[in-house]
Amino acid sequence: MSEPREATIACTADGCVVSASGLTKRYRLGKDNFVDALRGASIHIRPGEMVAIMGPSGSGKSTMMHMIGCLDTPDAGEVWIGGRRTDTLRGRALTRLRSQEIGFIFQGFNLIPTLTAAENVALAAEYAGTSRGSSAERARELLDLVGLKDRARHLPSELSGGQQQRVAIARSLVNSPSVVLGDEPTGDLDTVTSDEIVEMMRTVNLETGTTFVLVTHNPEVAEACDRTILMRDGVVHDDDYDEAEREADVARRAVEARERKQRIRDARDAAKARAAGDAEASADGATA
Repeated sequence: MSEPREATIACTADGCVVSASGLTKRYRLGKDNFVDALRGASIHIRPGEMVAIMGPSGSGKSTMMHMIGCLDTPDAGEVWIGGRRTDTLRGRALTRLRSQEIGFIFQGFNLIPTLTAAENVALAAEYAGTSRGSSAERARELLDLVGLKDRARHLPSELSGGQQQRVAIARSLVNSPSVVLGDEPTGDLDTVTSDEIVEMMRTVNLETGTTFVLVTHNPEVAEACDRTILMRDGVVHDDDYDEAEREADVARRAVEARERKQRIRDARDAAKARAAGDAEASADGATA
């Protein structure tokens, strides 16, 4: 089996790690009933960006995610990932590209319940052809990165929702993909835990240069990203981004990330203080 690939940031000819141009997709629901999920939609993601895709239900954002993730193919248009055209790939070539170039984060975590956190992460590397020993070592490194070093041997049922999503994020990074795709990655989490997960993804993005593309309904998730792509009725309605502002934007968001982290700590401390106060009040009542 091969050893883990070094983390690289690949680009297409136009300088983008993800490039989808003129995509159309029609789903036929019956003889005379169909839905045009994409109608000439195009998006372009540069290396190291963290981008949100937003839009109302039926806007085409999930279909766009499926196209970028090579889970479906467009009726027309082209998709390029890491310098390679993907919409024409089939069979083993497609499987290999999905496992090595794309990381996935799902709303429902999708962890194997009978495997520990470390085993869930390592398995994705083994499937991509990495040796068992190297996969286990890489899993330990990534669980440490996402703050779960002391939970590596725990089963999913022994972890909170936020911890399970951290495991899923570590799994998405294990093969050093060109891009990580998140489908409503905070959708099943409470507000405080959601903020923690967004903060953690942003930290990974800034520290490792990993590209993230997140489909979300949550404006707070979008706010943490470099930019937001708005979709409606199968087309992109807003994708403005000034490349000259990127460096300053990254620095500003790094400051915002630190401020969000402090707010999360403050919220946790306040919750603990309230719980301690309630316990004390209960004890006093029992004594009386």
